[in-house]
Amino acid sequence: MSTQPRLRALSSAELNDQLVADLRSLLLRAFEGDQHGGFDDDDWQHALGGTHFVLEQPGTVVAHASVVERELHVAGVPIRTGYVEAVATRPERQGEGHGSVVMEAVNRHIRNAFDLGGLGTGSQGFYERLGWRIWRGPTYVRTAAGLERSGDEDGYVMVLETPTSPSLDLDAAISCEWRPGDSW
Repeated sequence: MSTQPRLRALSSAELNDQLVADLRSLLLRAFEGDQHGGFDDDDWQHALGGTHFVLEQPGTVVAHASVVERELHVAGVPIRTGYVEAVATRPERQGEGHGSVVMEAVNRHIRNAFDLGGLGTGSQGFYERLGWRIWRGPTYVRTAAGLERSGDEDGYVMVLETPTSPSLDLDAAISCEWRPGDSW
C-alpha cells in the first residue's frame, strides 16, 4: 500500500545535502535526452535562491519545481516576477498528476507573492491547463550592451497573471536579465 505524497515548500537554505542530491538526480533523469541538452549546473543554479516545492513519498522525491524572483520587463516596464525553474516529475511517475499538484502550489505561491509568474518551456499545453498563457510578443535579454533579441525563445515564454499584475499586452516585447546558461 503506497502512502499519499507529501508536498513541502522549502527555501533553498533549507535543502539538506541528501535532498539536494535527490533533487539533482530527479532533474538529471527527467531531462535526460532533452533536446536542449539536459539539465546542467547552470540550470541548477537558476533554481536556487527561492522556494522549492518538493512532492515526496517515503524515500523518494516524486516531483519538484522552484520559484525564484526575477524582474521581467514588459514594453520596458519592470515587473516583479516569480519565475519557475526546474519543474520535473520522476519519469516512471509522469502522467499521474504529480506535476499538476506541484504546479498548483507554485501558482498559489506566485499569486500571493508576486506581480507576475513567468517560465520558459516547450510543454505549453501542460501549463495552459493550469492557467498560464503563452507570450506572443518578441523576447529579449537585457545585457550590459543593451537589449539582445532572443527570437529562439518566442512562443516558449509563458506568464501567469496575479491579482497585482499590471494590464498586460501579450503581443508587447518582454525581456529578462542575462544570466549564465539559458537566460530564459
